[in-house]
Amino acid sequence: MPSQEFVAYPAERATAYRSAGYFAGLALDTILTDAARRRPRHRAVLDDTTALTYAELDAAADRIAAGLAGAGVAPGDRVLLQLPNGCRFVVALFALLRAGAVPVLCLPGHRRADLAHFLEVSGATTLVIADTAGGFDYRAMATRLVEDRPGLRVIVAGDAGPFLPWDDLDTASAAPRPPIDPQQPALLLASGGTTGAPKLIPRTHDDYRYNVTASAGVCALSCDDVYLAVLPAAHNFALACPGLLGALSVGATAVFTTDPSPESAFATITRHGVTVTALVPTLATLWAQACEWEPATPDTLRLLQVGGAKLGPDEARLLGGALGTEVQQVFGMAEGLVCYTRPGDAAELVEHTQGRPLCVDDELLVVGDDGTPAAPGVEGELWVRGPYTINGYYNAEAVNKRAFSPDGFFRSGDRVRLRQDGYLEVTGRIKDVIQRAGETVAAEELEVHLLAHPAISAAAAVGLPDPYLGEQICAAVVFHADPLTLTQLHHHLEGRGVAAHARPDTVVAMASLPTTAVGKVDKKAVVRLISVDTEPAVDR
Repeated sequence: MPSQEFVAYPAERATAYRSAGYFAGLALDTILTDAARRRPRHRAVLDDTTALTYAELDAAADRIAAGLAGAGVAPGDRVLLQLPNGCRFVVALFALLRAGAVPVLCLPGHRRADLAHFLEVSGATTLVIADTAGGFDYRAMATRLVEDRPGLRVIVAGDAGPFLPWDDLDTASAAPRPPIDPQQPALLLASGGTTGAPKLIPRTHDDYRYNVTASAGVCALSCDDVYLAVLPAAHNFALACPGLLGALSVGATAVFTTDPSPESAFATITRHGVTVTALVPTLATLWAQACEWEPATPDTLRLLQVGGAKLGPDEARLLGGALGTEVQQVFGMAEGLVCYTRPGDAAELVEHTQGRPLCVDDELLVVGDDGTPAAPGVEGELWVRGPYTINGYYNAEAVNKRAFSPDGFFRSGDRVRLRQDGYLEVTGRIKDVIQRAGETVAAEELEVHLLAHPAISAAAAVGLPDPYLGEQICAAVVFHADPLTLTQLHHHLEGRGVAAHARPDTVVAMASLPTTAVGKVDKKAVVRLISVDTEPAVDR
C-alpha cells in the first residue's frame, strides 16, 4: 500500500508495544487457524441455515481464498465486503484475509453514496454483496456502482444475475497463502461519520488481534461461551469487542441473527444456550421491557454488553434485574480505544460510568476548550493514543491534520470526565453528530444531501430526544415554496444513495433558521424552537 494512504505506528512506539507483548507479529486470520487446531470438531459458527465446525470453517476460508485469487483478487487489493449477519460473512472475512486482500467492512444499511465514497477512498477493486437482504436488492445498487466504475468486480451470494456467483469461488483446493506484514492494515472499518462522509479506519493485524484477544480476556470469554451477534457483524462492537472474533479466539461458538426483536432473539438465546451478547441501549431496554409480556425469557445469559450510546443508571438497573444477567458498559470507538466496566464491578461503577480503558498503556488526555489539559475530574474532550488506536485515517491527509495532534493523540470528539479511579463518565459530543439507535450520523453530510433538492433553500439536521432511538433525526428545513413531506424527502435521499439509518425521522418546515453572532446556524436554538413552538410535520 502506498505510504501516504496508511499512517503506521511510529517506530519507537511500535517497538515498545512489541516489547510489552501487545504486538504479537501474527496475522489476524491466525485466530481461526489456532482455534481449528485446538478444537477442530467444536461448533464455530451457526445461523438459521448453516452450522460449521472450526475445521469446516477453516477449510471453507481456504477454498474461498483460492477462489478469490482465481477470480483476480490479488494480495493488497481492497475489497468492499457487505454481507448480512451469518456464517457466510465469517467465511468471506477470513477468506479475504487469507488471500492477502484488505476487507473494507460495510454495514448492511450502507447505500450507494456510502459505497461510492468507500470505493473512491480505498481504491477497491471488488465488491462482495448478498443478492437481497432486508427487502433491499444489493444487485441493483451494484449495477449503478459499476456504471461509474466499469472495472469493478462484483461477487454476489445468492442469485448473482449478471455478476460473479459466490458459489463459483468454492474451489476444491486451497492456494498458498501470501506473506503478511502484521504492521500493515488487516482491514478497514467505516467510521460512524462526524463531519462529512464516513472515513475509513485502518486496523493492522497487530493492533486488531490485540484488541480482540485482550477484550476476550476482560470479558472472561471461554470455550464454553456462546456469543450471539445481534448487531451488524461488520460493526467494530459486534466484531472485536470482543465480538465474534473474540469468541473464535477462545474456541467458543458464535451464533448469528438478523432479527433483533425480543420474540426472535429470546428464542435464539434459549435454543442455543447463548451466554454473551452485545446491544445498543435502545435495543437492550426493549428486551428488558419485553420480559413483562414475552412468555419465555432468557435464562442462560451471563453477560450483556451495552454500548454505542450512553447507558443511564436507571436503564442499567432495569437491564440487570429484568434479564437476570450481569451488565457491562462499553464505551469505545472503531478508531481504537475501548473502555469496559469489569465483571464483578460495584453497581455504582456499572450504573454511573462507561468503564476504564482496556490496556494499562492506553494514554488518555482530557483537554479543555482552551486546548490545555483539564483539571482532574473536570469535563473536556478525550484525546487518546495507544497500542490499538490508529495513527491516521486511510487516505485522508487533510482530515488527519485536524483529527490528530502533532504528537499522535486522536482527538475523539467525545466529552468525558476522568475519575480518580481511572473510570470514564461520558458527558456528550463536541462534533455535530446525531446518535440514532447506536449509529453515529453526521449532520453535515445529511444537510448536504438535503440541500441538493431544488425545493430546499436551507436545512439543519438535529437530534431530538427519543425514548426508543436515543435520538431521532429531525430535518429543520426552509423551503422555497410548498413544504415537502417526509416521504418525499426519503425518496430524494434514497435516490442519492443515503443509508436508511441516516434519513430523517421527522421534518419541520421553518421560515428561517436561527443563527449565531458569527452567522452560523444555531443548532441549540433550532432544537428549542422545534421543542417549544413547532409541531413536527411527520408522515409515516
